[in-house]
Amino acid sequence: MTPSAAPVALVAGASRGLGLLVARELASRGHRVAILARDAESLSRARESAAVDGLELHPYRADVTDSAGIERTVAQIESELGPIEVSIHVAGVIQVGPLEATTREHFEQAVDIMLWGPINVALAVLPAMRERGHGRIGTVTSIGGTISVPRLLPYSVAKFGAVGFTQGLSAELAGTGVTATTIVPGLMRTGSHLQAQFTGDAASDYAWFGPSASLPLVSADGARAARTMVDAVLAGRPIVTITPAATLGMRVHGLAPATVVRALGLVSRVLPKAPPGERRTVTGEQARAELAHRSPRAARVVAALTTLGDRAARRTNELPDQPAQPGQPV
Repeated sequence: MTPSAAPVALVAGASRGLGLLVARELASRGHRVAILARDAESLSRARESAAVDGLELHPYRADVTDSAGIERTVAQIESELGPIEVSIHVAGVIQVGPLEATTREHFEQAVDIMLWGPINVALAVLPAMRERGHGRIGTVTSIGGTISVPRLLPYSVAKFGAVGFTQGLSAELAGTGVTATTIVPGLMRTGSHLQAQFTGDAASDYAWFGPSASLPLVSADGARAARTMVDAVLAGRPIVTITPAATLGMRVHGLAPATVVRALGLVSRVLPKAPPGERRTVTGEQARAELAHRSPRAARVVAALTTLGDRAARRTNELPDQPAQPGQPV
């Protein structure tokens, strides 16, 4: 196949949620976008929803934790679409729960996807980018990668590593024509609360996490966040922070880190604890159902508070039993 003159972009973890929004943003700017994810059906739904809006996405089934597999996929993309000019890693997993309900496997899963994933993808695309003397690499990290927050310890461990890797990569690539952007977002409305994994008292943790990832004053609009991320990566900026809350949190932590850690300890003390002997993991959808069974009134309140997050989920392929809806995502 003859490569197109249009620049080629790779987005890892792009079959749903924020990754899909980033892929759509790149496609709307004229890029030929290869979307990577593990689930073929989810990739197909993402491609179909984008096609309705006149956007073309090219699905590739791949696992970011498989370094050899990622190298093969990158070679296939460059053979079929052309040289990869932009590579953005978005793949992630959100695990919500207290330490006593967290296992070593949770840490391993988080690190494999959100630390080894960015490393595997970057190492796969870098040789050709450096040879051409141009390329853009972006890694979506988190405010949880600069401030370790309660109930998200495996997530923060992996994101801290991703921040260190991408900032160090940016320094290593200075003068090569290839840039690496560390993307540090706060909470965003992408529907992730329904795909998050909950341990411990899942219903109670969902009751605070779902609204936090949905309310306008707490979370950012996903599509606007994706535009800001793409702007920063294409411009070659070393770091971009998304949401005022994330920016404020980083500044306060930088000025008084010990005070912030103590304050987060107080927050941890009032958050739900795990039932004795509880060792299980459920999705946000399952946690929401458990909350409805336990307390219908509380469930109705939480449902009202997560209205915008649920709407985003329907439009970003976060609901496994529903296709992503066409139209500009929220």
